[in-house]
Amino acid sequence: MHRVAHRADTIQFPEISHTPNSGSPMPPSKPDTPQRNDGEATPGTLYETLADDIAHSIQAGTLRPGDRLPSVRQASASRGLSPSTVFQAYYLLEARGLIIARQRSGYFVASTRRVLPPEPEAASQPADESTTLNVSELVFDVLASAKQRELVPLGSAFPSPLLFPLPRLAKSMAAVVQQLDPWSSVDDMTPGNAGLRRQIALRYLIDGLTVHTDEIVITNGALEALNLCLAAVTRPGDAVIIESPTFYGALQALERHGLRAIEVPTHPREGIELDALARALERHRPSACWLMTNFQNPLGSLMPDDKKRELVRLLARFEVPLIEDDVYGELYFGNKRPTPAKAFDTQGLVMHCGSFSKCLAPGYRIGWAAPGRFAREVARAKLTSTLTVAAPTQAAILHYLEKGGYDRHLRQLRQALMQRQDTFAQAIARHFPPGTRATRPAGGYFLWLEMSAGTDSLALHRYALSHGISIAPGPIFSAHGGFRHCLRINCGHDFDDRTDAALATLGRLARLTMQ
Repeated sequence: MHRVAHRADTIQFPEISHTPNSGSPMPPSKPDTPQRNDGEATPGTLYETLADDIAHSIQAGTLRPGDRLPSVRQASASRGLSPSTVFQAYYLLEARGLIIARQRSGYFVASTRRVLPPEPEAASQPADESTTLNVSELVFDVLASAKQRELVPLGSAFPSPLLFPLPRLAKSMAAVVQQLDPWSSVDDMTPGNAGLRRQIALRYLIDGLTVHTDEIVITNGALEALNLCLAAVTRPGDAVIIESPTFYGALQALERHGLRAIEVPTHPREGIELDALARALERHRPSACWLMTNFQNPLGSLMPDDKKRELVRLLARFEVPLIEDDVYGELYFGNKRPTPAKAFDTQGLVMHCGSFSKCLAPGYRIGWAAPGRFAREVARAKLTSTLTVAAPTQAAILHYLEKGGYDRHLRQLRQALMQRQDTFAQAIARHFPPGTRATRPAGGYFLWLEMSAGTDSLALHRYALSHGISIAPGPIFSAHGGFRHCLRINCGHDFDDRTDAALATLGRLARLTMQ
């Protein structure tokens, strides 16, 4: 971590006018807070106003490259805003390339203005109807075609394996295999290795959540955890609410269980639209809701805490369980892990699912569910399906966690992913057709690209394969085959000359697919 020599002390926000390009200062006051028609403050407008204030200060030279911004807590206190609102403002400024986050150091004015693609601004608009799914064939074809190692893996679901501590994990596996208790295959049956469940419960506690060890069920990766939760609260023919776009694994799971999908409008920055969700709950009376509140795949959206609290309250009113897929929560670029929706649950309706696959050991397939009041049903579903998780694998992950170094690894991983995302975004701005928009997530390793309406990402996928490049085309993230003009890019791999050339090729091919 390098130090900033120029004006390293934290500065205070100048009190400037909310009028664009106005040079005269005007102290902020509570009566000036933007209001809804019903008199209640509008959080989206608040964070955008704060972001605009800071942006004006940067453009006017009041804030200069290298200046440290107030911490989220300091800005919250000085401006009378919630920490969540300040965080969203900083996130927006990062997306504009005006500030950067440095782990354990805070937020700084960017040294140089980077050229980045504009962000998508509008929420999706899926049809307000339930859908019987038939997506597995398309998803299978796309994923199968991307398995070749020689491809530039822009369509991969995982970051580079070189980012993980594989030698240390191998040592942990060797150590536990030599000492493995012959009875461990019995002792570690569902709900799983007691020591590993304690370690997971401890990590919840560090993040401010109290999750009892007895609630945790170890699974073969997060996808099994999510499927078990789905099986515990639904029956064939039931309806389940999902985001739009959504993780293709959710679509496949719903199809496999004979469930109907209800796609709800989702904002690329803040996640599912709660007004639309309320209408869907009232109209369709679903059996469950499957969402990613932190760094959603494929959008990378991050739901603010106020919105998570309201989400949990809304679902509780309708008695609808939330299956919360939080596999990317540890991959944040800010100073603090984002809070899962489970933190706001008082009725045991949030079924929180996590994994070590995306942040530590992809091939080990260790995930878990903390399913609240449904823990017994999930454990029973596990016992009647795959019975257990391999005892040596559970023991190896436990050994690694107990030896220490996991948080140090996570800090290094987050730093690498943040830098790569920025580099990929700048390359997309250079190479893709004008009008291309790209998300700027505050964590994870995916970018969601929106291109001109006539672009065909399925055709682009085929052309890209013939040039040795994989991508994830938009339709695999939709129950209706939508988002044909969109694609997901994995920026978790090395950015080198080959990658830059691949993005340049993609940009040229994208122009060819425009109708």
